[in-house]
Amino acid sequence: MSGIARPGATGLGTLPAMLWAHAEAAPQRPALHYLGRTFSYGKLWRRVERAIAHLAATWGIRPGDRVGTLCLNHELQLVLLFACARVGAMFVPLNYRLAAAELLAIAGQAQLAMLFHDDAHAVLAQEACGGRCSLAHIDRVVDHPSPYGVDFPHVPDDAPLLLAYTSGTTGKPKGAVHTQAGLLANARASWWAHGMTPDDHVLSVLPMFHVGGLCIQTLPALLAGARVTLHDRFAPGAWLDALAQARPSLSLMVPATLRAVLAHPGWPGADLSSLRGVMAGSSTIPLSYIEAFHARGVPLGQVYGATETGPVSVVLKLEDAMARPGYAGWPQPEVEVRLAGADGAEVPQGEVGELWVRGANVMCGYWGQPDKGLPHGWFHSGDLAHRDADGCIEVVGRSKDMIISGGENIYPAEIENVLVGLPGVQECAVVGVADARWGEVPVAVIVPAPGAPRAALAPEPVREALAARIARFKLPREVVLLDDLPRSALGKVLKPQLRAMLEASRQPG
Repeated sequence: MSGIARPGATGLGTLPAMLWAHAEAAPQRPALHYLGRTFSYGKLWRRVERAIAHLAATWGIRPGDRVGTLCLNHELQLVLLFACARVGAMFVPLNYRLAAAELLAIAGQAQLAMLFHDDAHAVLAQEACGGRCSLAHIDRVVDHPSPYGVDFPHVPDDAPLLLAYTSGTTGKPKGAVHTQAGLLANARASWWAHGMTPDDHVLSVLPMFHVGGLCIQTLPALLAGARVTLHDRFAPGAWLDALAQARPSLSLMVPATLRAVLAHPGWPGADLSSLRGVMAGSSTIPLSYIEAFHARGVPLGQVYGATETGPVSVVLKLEDAMARPGYAGWPQPEVEVRLAGADGAEVPQGEVGELWVRGANVMCGYWGQPDKGLPHGWFHSGDLAHRDADGCIEVVGRSKDMIISGGENIYPAEIENVLVGLPGVQECAVVGVADARWGEVPVAVIVPAPGAPRAALAPEPVREALAARIARFKLPREVVLLDDLPRSALGKVLKPQLRAMLEASRQPG
């Protein structure tokens, strides 16, 4: 391969060096399929090379500068990520589902030097930029010949590369800073988690503004020399069609996309034979979804993590998925996991503690707050979990969501996992609301399935249906029916907002 941006003998552990090595070894090997176009590893590297030169010569991007994207999933986001790694800049994928004011705050906090956008988000990008950074259509990254004659410094492996913003469900979004070395550690964890080889073919449909869509399968697959089919956005029919046409071996889903696929009329007759497994993450996966995939012979594994952890931290591998449905799994080899009590010490086996993670793939800190977020190197997740006798971890809820009723700890996930399997329940969430006698009581909020009889979802029938599966003190005291659950831009249920809404409805007047 020719080109000014060829990685030298130093820094062979960097992301662009790994991509270049695949392009050198097998230039015609398919790397990325996007909207009807297939890019071989050789062609993908040439696009990266052109983007590297444009960033430096056309837009004056220098080491440490922040380069943002605001677009649907696009192959040039991946090109830009590799290009930023070579230049020493930081790649900042912005969430196009946020409001202009939220994006303006994030772009300002990140101090973007450059923001690339697609057609659909041109106006939003202008509002987000607020005149404080350069703007360009994302196609301009590669639409002209590369300006040659640019000198590049050596970029160390510990240079910051990815600035990924949290969903902000507990306050303002924070920017998690990940280094090249951290992303490579996360890729190794993904290879271990999936048993990934160059022969794999990943169907990628989740948004790459989040580390889940970008870093659980998509980026690791390219670093492994595997193939990626990238959709600009998720659609259940398109996902099912891709199984028949592209024949992928792996894909990544979240509860909302699983639900959409299972509800699609094409699901019963879909050919799933190419899949050796599907991974899921983001939040607790209802057992009924897991069972539906397992009934079709497709293992549904799980990846637990957070924006701050890269995110691959705890994994239920595909070979263990059918024996441990609903569990998060075991820590990947390069992380330490502690289930900590109030004193920070590990809780005894079987008891519930807060899940802490420390390892090479964990962020190096929050942007602008380098001393916050990692006490003694540990990321405190806020999730509550326990280990069984084999060390397998089950997440039972968020520490802030735990309900203390009459002195008993109630974990909403325990109730939700049973509740979502009841006939007529499309979605559900359980929250604690204040109670004069018990301190707090659990309340179930249900989104009925289309056509479901409302009478079957009244409090008493629901409590009766749950009584054989969970302890009496965990039974919801109330059942509230809603058309939709409040969600963050990443699709997570906003339980604080839901709780506030329920408590407001109880106020007199």
